[in-house]
Amino acid sequence: MTDLARRTAFGFLRLSLMMTLLVMVPAGSLGYWPGWLFLVSSLGSAGVIALWLLYADPALLERRLEVGAAAERQPTQKLIQAIASVIGIGLMVVPGLDWRFGWSTMPTALVWIGNLGIVAGYALCFLVFRENTWTFGTVQVSAGQTVVTTGPYAVVRHPMYASALFLFLFGPLALASWWAFVPAAAMVPSVMARIVAEERFLADHLPGYTAYQGEVRWRLVPGLW
Repeated sequence: MTDLARRTAFGFLRLSLMMTLLVMVPAGSLGYWPGWLFLVSSLGSAGVIALWLLYADPALLERRLEVGAAAERQPTQKLIQAIASVIGIGLMVVPGLDWRFGWSTMPTALVWIGNLGIVAGYALCFLVFRENTWTFGTVQVSAGQTVVTTGPYAVVRHPMYASALFLFLFGPLALASWWAFVPAAAMVPSVMARIVAEERFLADHLPGYTAYQGEVRWRLVPGLW
């Protein structure tokens, strides 16, 4: 096993444990089946993408291992990522509490639709990785990096963040909690703030990005923003 494979496996196990604890412990019951289904759809999709990257684009996988507020180099992005991390924890914790205390009920059909949406979000994420090997986990520009204008990048300028919207939209459904839409909605402004700051940085440091902004109008969602 290569060093990259070991670090990827360790990171995935750590992520799996963290997500399982955040989702299942607040529920207070192993019978929280929407939580288990969400973990399978989310971690299963992430695991498949990680394996593909390990063999198809290990350089990109290496870049994706550097994520989070601590890894960011820009103070603004550190703050945005720190806030987003707190909200993200809430997005996983609130549904379990909802299940434990019976704050709301979700039809089973919507739970399945939610998980299909989660998988669709990861599918879009895969398309982004396949199209753009420069998809860093932090906001930065590397030597030799070029602007990607094909695939999903021909539709919106930030398809990676668009894939995250699937989690905010379908995650509460997958976790069977109407109350989870509160932290999900709170996550959207943080994503928008990150995009605005990131675009400022890219326009200053990535040749051709300003022209690309003129070619592709929409940042995140066609027809909206």
